[in-house]
Amino acid sequence: MPKTPTNPSPTDLAFINRQLRQRLNSLTREANHNEEVLKRFHDRELTLLATESLPQLLGCLVDGMKSSFDLPNIQLILHDPDHELRHLLLHSGIEPDSLADIRFVDEIATFSPKHARYKAPWLGPYLDHEHAILFPAAETLQSIAILPMIRRGKLVGFIGLGSHDPNRFTRHHASDFLNRLATISAICLENTANREHLVIAGLTDALTGLHNRRYLERRLEEEVTRALRYQHPLSCLFIDADHFKQINDLHGHGAGDSVLRELALRVKECLRLSDIATRYGGEEFTLLLPQTDATEAGNLAERIRHRIQAKPIAIHGGESVEVTVSIGVSALQSGSGDSTLKIAEQLLEEADNALYLAKESGRNRVQLANPTSIPKNEQEIVEIND
Repeated sequence: MPKTPTNPSPTDLAFINRQLRQRLNSLTREANHNEEVLKRFHDRELTLLATESLPQLLGCLVDGMKSSFDLPNIQLILHDPDHELRHLLLHSGIEPDSLADIRFVDEIATFSPKHARYKAPWLGPYLDHEHAILFPAAETLQSIAILPMIRRGKLVGFIGLGSHDPNRFTRHHASDFLNRLATISAICLENTANREHLVIAGLTDALTGLHNRRYLERRLEEEVTRALRYQHPLSCLFIDADHFKQINDLHGHGAGDSVLRELALRVKECLRLSDIATRYGGEEFTLLLPQTDATEAGNLAERIRHRIQAKPIAIHGGESVEVTVSIGVSALQSGSGDSTLKIAEQLLEEADNALYLAKESGRNRVQLANPTSIPKNEQEIVEIND
């Protein structure tokens, strides 16, 4: 601003006043803008801190920030060397690969060595040869912000913010708010993962590591609802160890526990990630098989039965026992007017009844529910072990 004359004229004073008003208006606009930015960051932080599950947190970090900050592209890259986060999502019924804007990497330093060295947010122009790994299919981006998520001195991921405006993120912008947001995000990621572990601990059978009956009850109605909505098949297997009481009586309950652990392991080896395996109680296991019809479920049941029968199970003292299983199979039947809960209960009941019939028919066999109402090629599964 020019120096004020010693004896300014009215014209000089008017000019100076206009300049002061312009400067004041500019500062006011800047202050209002900063206040709005601070409010958006504060609201986003509160939302992140209020999340109670990992899926909810990830949604807030991507979709929530797109909405809050009016950004077309947000990418989340998370360091997941032991697949811990991916397993937690699977426990919630979410396929990690279905999350388009989120990537889980086994080693973040290998994934992007240059960016893994960042200790503070980086703001600047989008350069395809440098940033395409963080922002795939992002040809229209003009400026970006890369926020390293650091927790306990370790890099746990990146939040990538992308804009079509070349002036949205520049090296001249302050990054204090962004750095704070990344730090809070890292803390929330750790907290929600720990919380999910506690929830899973209450839904997991301590002996076998499978889900427990409580988890099955929680997931059953969800899977039935999804299958009915999208017209996908859904099947259920009830598996029971034959003559298990004799193992406990002859070799002790410690041997029985060893057998149950090995049965659970062999069952899991036959399953897909999307399948849900539970210890229903005692020596009985229940499997929910999304997008699996009766024929496929029967074939899987036969693979499980053969895998368990093929090799004796080692117990204490160098001994081993031969174990077989009986398996009941049911497929989703959508009765007209029935509630989702009733259909879900019917799915379990039919598999349980089929298991009972397998036991009554000689054990070590697979039995389909309602074999008279299914195609001939499916009935053949019932007769495999006759």
